[in-house]
Amino acid sequence: MVRLSTSGRGQEIGNIAANGGCGTQIGVLVHQEATSASPSHAAPTSATHKHRTLAKTLLSKVADGSLQIAVLGLGYVGLPLAAEFARHFPTVGVDIDQTKIDAINAGRSYIGDITDAELAPLVERHALSATVDLNALGTADCVIICVPTPLVAGRQPDLSYILSAAHAIKEHLRSGQLVVLESTTSPGTTDEQLLPLFLETGLLLGDDFLLAFSPERVDPGNREFKIADIPKIVGGCTPISSEVAAAIYGKIVPKVHIVSSTRVAETAKLWENTFRAVNIAVANEMSMLCDNLGINTFEVIEAAATKPFGFMPFYPGPGVGGHCIPLDPHYLSWTASKYGYFPRFIALADQINTEMADYVVSLVTDALNDDHIALKGARVLVLGVSYKADVEDVRMSPAIPIIERLRAKRAHVRYHDPYVARLQVDDDELPPSPRRDLRPHATERREPVSADLAASISEGRRRSDPLESRPLTDAEIEAADCVLVITAHRDIDYERVARLARLIVDTRNVVKRSSTPGSARIVSL
Repeated sequence: MVRLSTSGRGQEIGNIAANGGCGTQIGVLVHQEATSASPSHAAPTSATHKHRTLAKTLLSKVADGSLQIAVLGLGYVGLPLAAEFARHFPTVGVDIDQTKIDAINAGRSYIGDITDAELAPLVERHALSATVDLNALGTADCVIICVPTPLVAGRQPDLSYILSAAHAIKEHLRSGQLVVLESTTSPGTTDEQLLPLFLETGLLLGDDFLLAFSPERVDPGNREFKIADIPKIVGGCTPISSEVAAAIYGKIVPKVHIVSSTRVAETAKLWENTFRAVNIAVANEMSMLCDNLGINTFEVIEAAATKPFGFMPFYPGPGVGGHCIPLDPHYLSWTASKYGYFPRFIALADQINTEMADYVVSLVTDALNDDHIALKGARVLVLGVSYKADVEDVRMSPAIPIIERLRAKRAHVRYHDPYVARLQVDDDELPPSPRRDLRPHATERREPVSADLAASISEGRRRSDPLESRPLTDAEIEAADCVLVITAHRDIDYERVARLARLIVDTRNVVKRSSTPGSARIVSL
């Protein structure tokens, strides 16, 4: 049985998501809806019967498994979510990318967290299908938006994908539907952007349709916590919107936590990742301090972590990556700036985390200098380029700016990654953050590569040239002047690397030091 919890006023919601019933509990919520919703958005009290009818209809479909789900956007969030829902309800995935549609309908997964063996049976029994036809949005009972939310220049939120999805839904919105936004966004997006747009159809919130926000919490590559293991937060534009959304999600997750509004739910997601970004920045700054003190950062953290209360370990690294930690805090900062408040911790954390690329390059440079080797012309073998271990995702990976800086300084860079066969190193979504000094940024060095130098490097070194993963042979390791560990994939034999390499710069603390003669010299954060 799914557990439901609430925040705010602490009203007990009960367990209707587990059995699909509504009864007197829904009657209480209908009364709240009719009396507390905004006059411009909600129906009058006389429409209570329509509220109850809409809720009962959707909840009865949840109970008997006939609820039709449409997931708009089939990326790292959308496809795993659609597959999970398809185990309980007829589900259709909608996306503008025909290659994704063809793959899904053939039972082939392009997302690491979903295998073909998991996807194909759902397609074969017609529980899951995919289409580019937006008319599918009109036939669904519940439409869930899972589209990207990147940043534009100036680190401002780009809501164009959400708004494009909302306009598509508006064209097909009908009475009896629930719309849920899962895409991470700035507080106020659901009730300030989506709701007014949907009201332009003439349909009424509560009478005709419901609207809620439930932030995605996907962690690519996490083998312990997948969608079915992670509690969901739900905040509706009305109490019934929250209740029905919670009932639907309650079919696929162990616990649903209902909050008092969409803004609380939107802010909670941003806080989750802002918390991580700030604490990672503290760990990164601690690593630079420990370097000056001549002590090992990880040993310090492990010692502090023995305290059974009041301490949570965060570890330094080459920077932050993915589509959450590097971006989400800026959505929070941008929203705060509209109210004349400028969060200082967020800006400082971003600066520290971004500048770790320069710090890692300085570690490589200094380590090579100790071996009487200049960075220019040095052979650097990078291990791991995805943004985190054991995934193929390179979005905002710290490997990209590090490789860019190394190449700008004329190092010969090669890489090995069992998950990433090809890397476009100039595919960076964010501009460089402001630096604390006036030194020119490494990526601003755009002078052309000389013909003789270019000819000496088989893979080329222009910033626009893609790199290809190299097999991790003994010869590849032994030929490197420096092996740089950026991503700690479990498939890599680090003991072997330590035996064969001469110098290792380890940003993940995965290479164990050895006193065996001939073992690599290891430099860590």
